[in-house]
Amino acid sequence: MTTGKKWLRPHYYFQHSYKLLGVIERLVKKNTGILKASLRKIKVDFLVAGTQKGGTSALDVYLRSHPQICMANRKEVHFFDNEKIFRWGLIKKLFYHSNFNPESHHRVIGESTPIYMYWTEAPKRIWQYNPEMKIIIILRNPVERAFSHWNMERDRNKDKLTFWDAIQQERERCREALPFQHRFFSYVDRGFYSQQLRSIWHYFSEKQTLILKNEDLRYNPINTLKRVTDFLEIDAFHHIEATSVHHRPYITYMTSKEKDYLIYIYMDEIKILEKMLCWDCSDWLA
Repeated sequence: MTTGKKWLRPHYYFQHSYKLLGVIERLVKKNTGILKASLRKIKVDFLVAGTQKGGTSALDVYLRSHPQICMANRKEVHFFDNEKIFRWGLIKKLFYHSNFNPESHHRVIGESTPIYMYWTEAPKRIWQYNPEMKIIIILRNPVERAFSHWNMERDRNKDKLTFWDAIQQERERCREALPFQHRFFSYVDRGFYSQQLRSIWHYFSEKQTLILKNEDLRYNPINTLKRVTDFLEIDAFHHIEATSVHHRPYITYMTSKEKDYLIYIYMDEIKILEKMLCWDCSDWLA
């Protein structure tokens, strides 16, 4: 006589496995994007992986206008930073590929999700998906980036604190997201670019990454986009119209106290970055 839980016969497991497969099959059939993606051998070739509030939206607009580039159906797919999706097993790749509809004239496939460079698990996941992935990153003055980030979250009603209080309390507030990074209140932490780049270069060679300066895309888009097309090994843009996106009016301006505080925090980081990238970032300290 057995005690405890009742033993289940083998056919029970097979029956429920087939039911699960049936559910998955119906989901795939309902979503033509997933079905098409499963039939095609799609491989995403490049990512615009950061930084948030660094100019990724403007670059995304430019890339969508290039006839040889297939961008995702929407900006910010949030695949490689999605902890729930990465519990799905094999079907997660079908979900990812459902965001793309490449055509015969497309030579490369890409997407823009700026949190990837900041998300600790993302570089490894990207490498596991495609070791030959090309990664584009745009860096902005971290002081300006932090303030722009706070304005965005304040505008979305996600943060009620003043900028000064937000950066003073950031470390304590971000503990609630551990062991992951905080998606909303990480204003200062995201500006430490050097460690994020090292994490990416741990899996990818420097030749697989293109690091751009926000100011170059903003004030010299022709030459900057030529670097992008050369990096992706596609034809240059035939015509470029300057684009400006997400320029929301700020609800307030950064005070000299706030700016000086952030410059002090980032001073050593900026010097490290200058050596890493052979950049002149003296304007970021002005």
